[in-house]
Amino acid sequence: MVIMKNKISNFILFIFATLFLTGCSENQVSDLILNGDCSVLSLTVDSYDGTLDLATRTITVRTPKDYAVDNMTITAIALSKGAKCNLQNGDKLNLTSPQVVHVSNGDVYLDWTILVKRDEARIKSFVINDIYTGIINEDNHTISVYVPEGLDMTKLTPTIVVSENAKVVPNSGVNTDFTQPVTFTVTNNTAKTNYVVTVTQIGKPAAVYVGLPNSMDQLNIEEQTACKWMLANIPNSVYASFADIKNNTVDLSECKVIWWHYHKDGGVDGKAAFENAAPEAISASVQLKDYYNNGGAFLFTRFATNMPAKLGAVKNDAYPNNCWGQAENEAETVNSPWNFFIQGHTTHPLFQNLVMKKDEPNAVYTVDKGYRITNSTAQWHIGSDWGGYADYEIWRNETGAQDLAYGGDGAIVVWEFPATTTKGGILCIGSGCYDWYSIDDVTENYHKNIASMTLNAFNYLIENSPKK
Repeated sequence: MVIMKNKISNFILFIFATLFLTGCSENQVSDLILNGDCSVLSLTVDSYDGTLDLATRTITVRTPKDYAVDNMTITAIALSKGAKCNLQNGDKLNLTSPQVVHVSNGDVYLDWTILVKRDEARIKSFVINDIYTGIINEDNHTISVYVPEGLDMTKLTPTIVVSENAKVVPNSGVNTDFTQPVTFTVTNNTAKTNYVVTVTQIGKPAAVYVGLPNSMDQLNIEEQTACKWMLANIPNSVYASFADIKNNTVDLSECKVIWWHYHKDGGVDGKAAFENAAPEAISASVQLKDYYNNGGAFLFTRFATNMPAKLGAVKNDAYPNNCWGQAENEAETVNSPWNFFIQGHTTHPLFQNLVMKKDEPNAVYTVDKGYRITNSTAQWHIGSDWGGYADYEIWRNETGAQDLAYGGDGAIVVWEFPATTTKGGILCIGSGCYDWYSIDDVTENYHKNIASMTLNAFNYLIENSPKK
């Protein structure tokens, strides 16, 4: 048996050795052709020449802004010597989405991507003196910028971001006289758009959106969306930093409402976390407390609902005891509209003129199916467990606040500290349903309630303010 096994083993080794020597024969040459060039040299579609990017293997075809791109014709295509592809002159392409050109040469191939970019002439961002951000209205091509008094209106410097390949006149970065509205013209090949920019000086604002950074342009996208809405919808309103408040560089003598909508990825939970995350707000608390004690009102939303304790508005100096949040770039997509509940408070001015679901008078829906939300929440857990409040009455007595809306588990998500004869009112909205920005566009229905409710909040606070 041993002899037989050795013979078999030797035979196998002989076979492998033979194959190896044969494969290494100088006379053997591979039949594969691996040195072929698979380049697209040029491409023309409907007489529009494509621009080649060799690094990304993309071919960009630029067309007029309103050009139909769903049935374009290849009028010329040139490839490297010996190459072939899946397209030829006369082929029709639907370029509403990118199309792939498969180029082969011998036994190698490369894929190229054809995409269309229509000529676009838009102003995407407009900032005065690197601080004051313009509110762009694309429907009527106007831009509104609000600045404090004291600036030299004849020498304001705009920083302008326009569409790719576009040019703007007057130029970005050039001192410009804004004593009268100025027309800025954006051109990009066949596209042209005129924007009328109006800069308004506000000496004594009626409303202020306050934030941590020095300029509105530095706000995160959630906060900036809210701020832009306020500037566009609340008359005589401005953005100010907490540093502006602390240094008295903004005149609050006629300000009725200060709004702080504070977002932070991951949430802000508890006193220590709040103080560490928002030292700018803490540093201005003395000035804000003076404003509050002299009749000024506040709207605090999301994690800004921690601020009332710093103003002396909370009897037991407590903070919302149940807070969390997700990162904006990881926001979850809702499968159905989200809501909170207002049983017992349906007549409150905050909840009037909203889009309501039929037969659900106690539910306020704020986001629509497909909306992407961080679910950032700052609420009051009610219950004797983990340091909560045994019931609503105990919470009211200990905090001095009034509950207005509730989450599905009964947590308080909207509350207020009513105005007195000397102190302004404070409205707090800490519901995760209160969200201004979605990464993905969604057709609005219930989400319109966010703006409507915020407008209601301003009107309510102003109407009930002792600061006349």
